[in-house]
Amino acid sequence: MRISQTRLLTCLLGLLAGVVLAAPVRAGDPHVLVLGRISDDPKAHYEQLKPLLDYVVPRMADVGITEGRILMARDLQQMGSYLRRGRVDWVTETSANAMRLQDRAGAQPLLLTERNGARDYRTLIFVRRDSGLASLDDLPGHSVAFQNTSSTSAYVVPAMQLLQHRLPLQILLSPMDRPDQRSVGYVFARSERNIATWVHKRLVDAGTISNLDWDDPQRIPPSYRKDFRIIGQSRAYPRALEMVRGDLDDRIQARLREVLLQAGGDPDAREALLQFFRTTRFLPIDPATDAALRELRGGVKRVRTEVE
Repeated sequence: MRISQTRLLTCLLGLLAGVVLAAPVRAGDPHVLVLGRISDDPKAHYEQLKPLLDYVVPRMADVGITEGRILMARDLQQMGSYLRRGRVDWVTETSANAMRLQDRAGAQPLLLTERNGARDYRTLIFVRRDSGLASLDDLPGHSVAFQNTSSTSAYVVPAMQLLQHRLPLQILLSPMDRPDQRSVGYVFARSERNIATWVHKRLVDAGTISNLDWDDPQRIPPSYRKDFRIIGQSRAYPRALEMVRGDLDDRIQARLREVLLQAGGDPDAREALLQFFRTTRFLPIDPATDAALRELRGGVKRVRTEVE
């Protein structure tokens, strides 16, 4: 079979990209800053991470950093191992996963990440207006759709809320399955749009979503939203965090924090921040944020113990 030169070149570049992404990272090299990411699409995430890493590294020469590398993990467990072994120095994560990495791998919060101008969000629990459900206390014997286990606003936080209301959670085989009359059944819908559709089509009784996604017509179509009613709302929690491994050199940690804080006001960083999951700036972790994270950390542990 004859293969065109263009196609052959594309294949070769793809293989080379795979080699670069999979290149080993030596633990403990004091001159290399390693940025990590949990990813199911390494190539796409590499392209999102690399511009910011390229911005940061030259500004850390005064603490001995001369090179930056990216290391992908397939899941939370692998990232935890990388952090414990010193193979990753810095990782960007949702706040719930950040708290999991703090508990499992000793990672420490460095900065709050503001994305698309929003530093935090709330969880909303919603039902159909004609469902007869008026509050969380009405949910026993009914079903709720979460997004996936990595979602802060559409899994961890609403699961916390239900447990705080003394409502036991029971996993369902499918949206058609039903829980016992004392429990709230749950299923994973994988996307915000699916959650909205399942509630609207009466496949499940309730859905969970962030207030930011609630206002996004791509996730909650206006024709659906007019039929919905919110019956529960959480406090605000950070959208995302920059975390560092617990034993990262104090000088490197302090300089990384300084560079990232300054990036939000630097025109040279604008495009790199945009690529970095549409980040607008990094912010210090103030007392209110710290309190929210401590509460979230406790909730993550409870969900892991009582639900998972």
